[in-house]
Amino acid sequence: MDNSGKCLCDKSKLSGPFVGAIDEGTTSARFMIFHAGTDEIVCFHQIEIPSIFPKEGWCEQDPQLIASTVNECIEGACQKLLTLGGKVEEIVAIGITNQRESTVVWDRNTGEPLTNAIIWLDNRTTSTVEDLLKTIPNNARNINYLRPLCGLPLSPYFSGVKLRWLRDNVATVKKAMDEGDARFGTIDTWLMYNLTGGVNGGVHKTDVTNASRTMLMNIETLQWDPNLLKFFGLPNTILPEICSSAEHYGVIADGVLKGISITADLGDQQAALVGQQCLAKGQAKATYGTGCFLLYNTGPSIVHSQHGLLTTVGYQLGRSAAPYYALEGSVAIAGAAFNWLRDNLGLIQNTGQIESMASTVDSSLDVYFVPAFNGLYAPYWNQDARGVICGLSEETTSEHIVRATLEAVCFQVRDILDSMHKDCKIPLAKLMVDGGMTVNNLFLQLQADLVGIHVLRAKIAETTALGAAMAAYKTVAPDYNMEGPLSKSEVRHSIKPKVKSTERNLRYQKWKMAIERSLNWETSSLSQGERESFDGA
Repeated sequence: MDNSGKCLCDKSKLSGPFVGAIDEGTTSARFMIFHAGTDEIVCFHQIEIPSIFPKEGWCEQDPQLIASTVNECIEGACQKLLTLGGKVEEIVAIGITNQRESTVVWDRNTGEPLTNAIIWLDNRTTSTVEDLLKTIPNNARNINYLRPLCGLPLSPYFSGVKLRWLRDNVATVKKAMDEGDARFGTIDTWLMYNLTGGVNGGVHKTDVTNASRTMLMNIETLQWDPNLLKFFGLPNTILPEICSSAEHYGVIADGVLKGISITADLGDQQAALVGQQCLAKGQAKATYGTGCFLLYNTGPSIVHSQHGLLTTVGYQLGRSAAPYYALEGSVAIAGAAFNWLRDNLGLIQNTGQIESMASTVDSSLDVYFVPAFNGLYAPYWNQDARGVICGLSEETTSEHIVRATLEAVCFQVRDILDSMHKDCKIPLAKLMVDGGMTVNNLFLQLQADLVGIHVLRAKIAETTALGAAMAAYKTVAPDYNMEGPLSKSEVRHSIKPKVKSTERNLRYQKWKMAIERSLNWETSSLSQGERESFDGA
């Protein structure tokens, strides 16, 4: 693959069938074309999407720009396919994967967004969470109150809270909701609506993985739950139809892919679970990007976490197929911490320096960095935590801080894996990893060392798009074996831990000390009782 997104393959051998995957993430959108049933990328086209920051802690994107950018990516990739000698009509199916929890509301009559999309990492809804906590019976103020129904804690993270904020604070949204004219969707739903015709017959659908991130779907019935809607004060008229992750959703109405069916839809982390072939109970993957997301496949059984993790739908590959569930732990700040080192502190010039800088020192020199810029996600769920750097001395250099930042991601992953072990009682033997940070070999060695298990890097970095493509092809080729080898050259790079358990555990104890120093730093917004309820999540 070259930098233009073209596959360096023999044009004379380029023939279908192909599968396309729309991968709409937080920072960019892309359209990837795979040889059907394999992990071989034929070509792709990718474009960055800017975010809008109206206030501190707010993060928005223009829904119309998201939709037009995806269309531009589709056109660009298909043009490359033609240049390589392939045929667009040999694309047999399209899958969608997307940034989760990000929330779009539009007018059903015009198809126009009523406001910008609120992106998943937006933190404006902290006050909404506080207000909702006050409505819990017996003044319990327990963020786990809704977990038995939806598997999730009450947090600014999820779509239902974002929708309630929009209803309370944007007059046009409230009016449209009251009059039955508002339509809600996560990014997958918004894209699918536009691709299949918009106001001219566009479908209003989502899948179980995305719906499981809204706090509005019952985790057992896989349907919108009237009790959850009542709690959030939201009408059911705004909601899309919930479908499985692999079925016929609709047909693309216009453009170069006109007439081709959309046959899969998964949230990005669940798509990576599929793309990593973690399709059996007890398998787990970690995806390292802006944040870091770990999913542990619990099979057809729902495991309600007692240790701060989320219960979510992993995938459901067909309407008649059993849903597979997962425990999830989210690290808010992973790769984003290095952007902070670059943009705010000037310790690095570009992220390509990270491995070489961190390799010039043998250790972090007992420096520990907790990058809790806007609170901590799993397993702490403490929105008042703030970032701290502990253990500084006269000998500390920028190289030590860069290495400590790598280790911070590794320690947060251990926090989550320890919680998964406590919930499932099955020790994990290996961790599948993917995402941008996994090109850093030092990072992978640190991850293996600080967790104490084998780390296996995916053959290709694009496992999110691959998972969507695999599910899409499964719909049109039911005999396709998703658990078999993706290609004859399938090899995973395995990294073994090198440090002894005594050293590993001593360093982890110091990490926990650093975590303690970061907790409840921002105390202005919550009462003592509310802070204690967050501490007990």
